[in-house]
Formats: sequence, C-alpha cells, structure tokens
Amino acid sequence: MKSISNIWKHPKTSVTGLLIAVVTIGSALSQQGITLGSAGNGSVITLVSGLATALLGLLARDPANSANNADSANSTAKLGVWALISLLLPLPFIGGCSAKTVAQEIVNWTPALQSAVSTVDSIAALLAPADAPIFAAATAGFDAASNVLVAQAKAYLANPTASVLAQLQTAVAVFEQQVNASLLSAARITNLNSQQHVLNAINAVGTVVIAMLALVSSVSSKAAVARMAAQSSVKLAAVRPYLDEDNAAAQLADHYGEPVGLARVQVAQAELSMIRAGF
Repeated sequence: MKSISNIWKHPKTSVTGLLIAVVTIGSALSQQGITLGSAGNGSVITLVSGLATALLGLLARDPANSANNADSANSTAKLGVWALISLLLPLPFIGGCSAKTVAQEIVNWTPALQSAVSTVDSIAALLAPADAPIFAAATAGFDAASNVLVAQAKAYLANPTASVLAQLQTAVAVFEQQVNASLLSAARITNLNSQQHVLNAINAVGTVVIAMLALVSSVSSKAAVARMAAQSSVKLAAVRPYLDEDNAAAQLADHYGEPVGLARVQVAQAELSMIRAGF
C-alpha cells in the first residue's frame, strides 16, 4: 500500500520511472528485431520509445515548485539523473528507418548545411584583425567538404547502394573531423567577442554534420561505423566544451518542427551515441 501511496505523492517521479521503463524495454526489443508492427516509415516500438523520450525531456525541463523548494530541488535532481540515464540508451528516433528514408533526410539537411557554411564564409569581417587569419585557416576546407557531402548525399538518394554509401561515409566522417579540428582552433582565439562569433558559426555547421553522421551511421554496418570512428583523430569528447547544445537544439527543433525539449534530448543522445561509437 505504501508503494501505491507514493505514486500519488510523487506523480512526476512515478511518471518518469514509467517512461524510462518504456524507453529501456523499447530499446531492448528493437535490438532483438521486435517491432510490434509498422508506424509510418518506422515501427511501433520506435514510435513509442520516441514519444517516451520526448516526454522525459519535457519533464526534465519542468521548473521547480517555489512553494516547496526542498522537495522540488530534490525531485529536479532526480529527474536530471533519470534523464541522463535515458540519454545513454540507443537513439529511438533514428532506429527503424529505411535506407531511402535516411537518404532523403540527409538531403533535407543540405540547405541548412549550405546556409551554415555561407555564414562561416562571411564571419571573418566581424572578427578582430588578429583572429581572422586563425578562423580562415581553421575553416578553409568547409566549402569543399560541404560540396562533396551534399553531392554524395544526393547520389545516395538516387542510388542507395553499398558503394555509394561507402563514399557518403567517407565524406561525412572527413567533414566531422574538420569541424572538430576547427573547434579546437577556435580555443586559441582569446578575444571573447571574436571567439563567440567563431563558435556560433562553427557550431551551426557542426550540428548539421553530426545529424548527418548519425543518419549515415544508422544505415551503416557496425564494421563500417567502427572504421569511420577509427579514422577520427580529433574525438567529439575533446570538443564537447566548445559545443553549444542549446543552439543545436533550437536548430534541430526548427528543422523538424518539434518542441525544443525533445530536440535537447536528441542532441544529447546523438552526441553520446557518437562518442560511444568511437567518434
């Protein structure tokens, strides 16, 4: 009876625990190939897991109740821990997609990528004179890498074969490394105003590249993902201090037309998934 009464006394805690159970069980079933039927381009399992993850994100961002500060602070801390646990699970919003669906989604990201790279090209004028050369050198390969990645994404959409996928894997892995290296270079800029402009511009590109990398990885074999990760000399974990996850979430939410709370969860999931894969 005490367990039942606790459900009513701590509804958010109980709901959060239930949602984590749903995501955990859904993840385990997906890994075993159990789908419970199709839902659009995915499966019922991935749909339910995605909705549960979204609700977890919203709960984790729920403001504390000022009328009961001690209990609210404790509850918020627990929600943060549970939300973190949920982020360590596989990506439910990517799983279950076909190669053609993923290819289309990659192509859908290309305008955002081209726009972000164009912004990078114009940002030098806003920097202190001593910082502009550092930024120019750090981002010199963005235009070429963007053109190659966009071309390979469109080629894969037109012909989603293993050979074309291999070229797409190489293109996105190379660009991801360039973004990581440029973020480390930005740390050398000591002018705070310049550094903020630089980080904002690079992060806008990086958000799209990481989204594309996650999509490509979702249709790649474990051996292919391991091969891409092994060629990554600048790891994502090393540049996490320079990532702007709030802006990345806003960018993701705008692209998919979804709540920012869900996008925050997805950004953290994508980053952690890539780090766990060795990137």
